[in-house]
Amino acid sequence: MHRDERVVRELVAACGRTYAEEADIRLKDTPQPLYRLLVLSLLLSARIRASVAVAAARALHEDSLDSPRRMAGADWQRRVDALGRGGYRRYDERTATQLGEGAELLTDRWGGDLRRLHEEADGDTGELKRLLQEEPGIGPAGADIFLREAQRVWPDVAPYFDAKALSGAGRLGLPEDAGRLARLARLAGDTEPAVLAAALVRAALDRQVAEDCLRRAS
Repeated sequence: MHRDERVVRELVAACGRTYAEEADIRLKDTPQPLYRLLVLSLLLSARIRASVAVAAARALHEDSLDSPRRMAGADWQRRVDALGRGGYRRYDERTATQLGEGAELLTDRWGGDLRRLHEEADGDTGELKRLLQEEPGIGPAGADIFLREAQRVWPDVAPYFDAKALSGAGRLGLPEDAGRLARLARLAGDTEPAVLAAALVRAALDRQVAEDCLRRAS
């Protein structure tokens, strides 16, 4: 087996879980899980630990703030309190405002359904990324996170490896090219691009993850 395939196998074995899965989001091409992914993407894009962002996303779901209608209908303090229960305190007030405004925009412009946003982009990933950034709190990083995970249910987006995933690939000595990484994912156990992308992000964020993977693959 080629060295790169061994590295991918070891990485996926250790870290082959998407962030949506970590947040207990059963991702499907339906409105609610796509909206929960959008919220998770907003939370993950802040300068805060991924584990805290995931916990906050779960807390919002547990408080039934898991649809644009419910998010927009909740008062600001309820959103702040839910974020706080997830440990998301540093940015809780600003994020609570962004979540409310974003839910209203999504409802007004796309009927609360991100599939309509997807359709509006008409297969253009660059346009899709631009439209996502119209949501308050979703910048380039948040749009990348969303698309990196959504490629699992939006095949026209795949393979999507954003700058953070490519950084992880570089740290592991893997090709920093989406097409070549997707091919490696297939060769190394028929892994989905979204799963490999999430694993690469973890390698980018944690040098120890990368070093352990390289040691096992050697």
